[in-house]
Amino acid sequence: MAVFYSFHYDRDSWRVQQIINMGVIEGQPLLNSQDWEAVRRRGDAAIKKWIDEQMKYKQAVVVLIGAQTASRRWVLYEIGKAWEERRPLVGVRIHGLKDANQQIDYAGTDPFTQVETQDGYPLSTWVPVFNPSGSNSQAVHASIKASLASWVTQAYKRT
Repeated sequence: MAVFYSFHYDRDSWRVQQIINMGVIEGQPLLNSQDWEAVRRRGDAAIKKWIDEQMKYKQAVVVLIGAQTASRRWVLYEIGKAWEERRPLVGVRIHGLKDANQQIDYAGTDPFTQVETQDGYPLSTWVPVFNPSGSNSQAVHASIKASLASWVTQAYKRT
């Protein structure tokens, strides 16, 4: 299954790369910082185009939730786009994985509380968020690796 990973690039790309390297499910390639900056410099329309192209043939959207993910404009755009296109959505908390500085982070707000339906209900009403088990980064990594494929199959599928 191919998925689109949504996440806070600047803060969590190191953690996300660990998940991609697990090879459990296929996702879009992670842009290096220079490529991401090149897209970003071309403006909002270019960022939307990149997101739209990357999401186009994906079977689900997996929001990798770190400490500040819920406040990220483009993550919220990706969640809204996935909802509109009726793509399965699921969240996975990644704050327990170490970053490039060998630090873990604090759990952030559920980003699905920040996006609402046309009727005013937060998507968190339906979209599951999984919190990997483990008391250290290695255990959290093992939990994500063992469970990610199953969590994706439990993504909310809007009819």
